[in-house]
Amino acid sequence: MIVAVIVVFVAVVAAFLYVGPGRGTRRGSLRRRFGPEYDWVLARHDGNARAAEAELGERVKRHGSLEGRPLTPETRERFVSRWTGLQEQFVDSPRQAAAEAERLVGALAQERGFPAPEDRENQVDALSVHHPHQVNGYRTLHSSVADGAGTEDLRAALLEARGLFGELVATREHDPDRGAERVRGGSA
Repeated sequence: MIVAVIVVFVAVVAAFLYVGPGRGTRRGSLRRRFGPEYDWVLARHDGNARAAEAELGERVKRHGSLEGRPLTPETRERFVSRWTGLQEQFVDSPRQAAAEAERLVGALAQERGFPAPEDRENQVDALSVHHPHQVNGYRTLHSSVADGAGTEDLRAALLEARGLFGELVATREHDPDRGAERVRGGSA
């Protein structure tokens, strides 16, 4: 009986030393915070969790304190109106509408205080810190436009990017404890 307790104790200590103090906690924390973005970065690093966590940690360090600027009601309405127009334009000119939608999301992000779309990688990194569940839609839209995707793929990309657009035009207030924004007043 005592031998079994000692073996279990040694196994627990060995597992703790293998994982390292705090490493498992950090990994779980980053996975929860970034959700699908964590998986995307992990895949980009061929499953190397340390490299993925280092990249995400660096993003948080660079962009975590970014305070989003609120939109005026007029500016919000202008962006929403342009998005609605793009959806209507898609029927006649899908490629042009998708390209304009990509530019519109980039301009909206810049209006909200994110880096300029001309520095695309930096803008996407910043967006991934504050909108990790929606940023892939913007990425997909960009690659679909750049790769000359067909109409159905462009439509799917536009629908996916609509999630980030909706987050950016919503009335938001920064929540530094979560590293993300939350809806204020229940309206989006």
